[in-house]
Amino acid sequence: MLDPYVESVLIFTCINIVLALSLYLPVSAGLLSLGQGGFMAIGGYASAYLTTELHWPYALAIACGGALAGIVGVLVGIPSLRIKGVYLIIMTMGFGEIVRVFFLNFEPTGAASGLGGIPADTTLPIVALVAALALLLCFQIRNSRIGRAVAAVREDELAAEVIGINLTRIKVAMFSLGAAVAGIGGGLFAHYATFIDPGQFGFHRSAEIFIMVVLGGMGSFYGAAVGACVVTILPELLRLGDAQEWRMTAFGVLLIVIMIVRPSGIVGVRQ
Repeated sequence: MLDPYVESVLIFTCINIVLALSLYLPVSAGLLSLGQGGFMAIGGYASAYLTTELHWPYALAIACGGALAGIVGVLVGIPSLRIKGVYLIIMTMGFGEIVRVFFLNFEPTGAASGLGGIPADTTLPIVALVAALALLLCFQIRNSRIGRAVAAVREDELAAEVIGINLTRIKVAMFSLGAAVAGIGGGLFAHYATFIDPGQFGFHRSAEIFIMVVLGGMGSFYGAAVGACVVTILPELLRLGDAQEWRMTAFGVLLIVIMIVRPSGIVGVRQ
């Protein structure tokens, strides 16, 4: 019974919450990534191809798309252990561009023309359920033995290794888990948009996800969810004003003000 516009905004908000949590997972282990758009593309294209060409069930296609993104995340995460800081960001940024160019030239998924005719199976209850499950996953990880190991790795790798924590296993696990969650988010997006093309998964998508996490607070999974809500809903609220053409400028100014007032994120200080 919701207004279609409101329903659309809520669906995109839930999808963005899933994507923001996909970046929070590797960030929680000290791995900054700007390649979530690439993992999102892998999950979106894989699930869309399975439903449109092979007529797989929606839920199974989404799960397979997430699993494929997670496998690729393992392959990317292993070499990422050798580099840190800005070099890791550059590497993941390059990975995202490689994925975009790959699908730009991959004929089975439409290449530059994109892939259309995707079943519109993503609904508000489904994305709300997936977002809730992603939040529950992050909550369970944070309060578990693995979560404490992840926090130790983020704070001091040398001290964590000395007390017996396997750095390789923890980092690769969190990186690949984040990739799998991003792949699921990509599948949800594809089956709501019903048409995808490589341009939708470029650097701007990864940067947008990064902004969500930084804005909400990099040390908190619920901060990432809050950041996703702000980045998704705030531009739509500004659209309702008289100066609609200035809404993105106003949005950028508000982001700057928020980061000046709360440099650790909206809920980062509390965490």
